[in-house]
Amino acid sequence: MKKSVLLAALLAVAAAASAAVLKADPAKSSVSAVFKQMNVPIESKFKKHNIVIDYNAAAPDTSKATVEIETASLDLGEAEMNAEVAKKDWFNSAQFPKATFVSSAIKSAGPGKLNVSGKLTIKGKAADVTFPITVKADGGKQVFDGALPIKRLAFNVGEGEWKDTGMVADEVTIKFHVVAQ
Repeated sequence: MKKSVLLAALLAVAAAASAAVLKADPAKSSVSAVFKQMNVPIESKFKKHNIVIDYNAAAPDTSKATVEIETASLDLGEAEMNAEVAKKDWFNSAQFPKATFVSSAIKSAGPGKLNVSGKLTIKGKAADVTFPITVKADGGKQVFDGALPIKRLAFNVGEGEWKDTGMVADEVTIKFHVVAQ
């Protein structure tokens, strides 16, 4: 009995040692929104985000991820446009300062590939989402890359006259490149 308890304790310590809570390096990581305005592709980066990944390469199904993005930090390249997307019709950043993602499952999809599921919340609207990512070791860091296609109107992003998808398309892809250690 003592041997099995000791063995179980050693296995638990070994499993915990292989998992690591990783913090994204903001200088090397990026989160962006890719969309079409008047049928012209635009990619704009969110300047402020916090990404924490509890990653276990040996057992990815035990991994977790949490992402917080400051909605007012979207940089469209022009101060007036940046202020506009923070307003009520777009992100309503005063009432909803953060968009969040919290994983509920991370599963291996082959070497260097994962499928991530979780809850995405933007402007107070939550939706269950699933998307693929790639992961690779780079020195002492882990690099995660992926893209999540969404419909902006499902999250009430673009209300009033901005519901018209002729000016700004409904389809948006949230792209991310995360370098973490």
